[in-house]
Amino acid sequence: MKSFLKILQINYIPRSPDFALLVLRVWLGATLVMNHGWVKVMKFSTMSSSFADPFGVGSKWSLGLAIFAEVVCGALLALGVVTRFAALVVIVMLSVAFVTVHNTRIASGPGSGELAFIYLAGFVTIFIAGPGRFAVDKGA
Repeated sequence: MKSFLKILQINYIPRSPDFALLVLRVWLGATLVMNHGWVKVMKFSTMSSSFADPFGVGSKWSLGLAIFAEVVCGALLALGVVTRFAALVVIVMLSVAFVTVHNTRIASGPGSGELAFIYLAGFVTIFIAGPGRFAVDKGA
């Protein structure tokens, strides 16, 4: 019984906050680029006229800012380059989307802000912790 409990504690896998940050950065950054940002790049002409404009700069500019946050900053995060700055840009973008587009609805379902809220938690964690050792920034 004691050996079974020892197995459940999973202490045989070495702990590495730096490796965990690498996984989190690459996972979230790449997903943001591929599943959200790249779609906006490919559909820019059709999305630009109706994209939400929370800052009053026009739909095209708002879409461009979202693309910058999702594609450029998502890639920077995955690589670990200017990580905290990139995370802050993404945090602002996700916060604006969560409040203005999703009306702070955390409940699941179409049009909810659940995914933005979950992404936000991950990027806030990266912002607080920094990039970790396995990044171009190397813990800066």
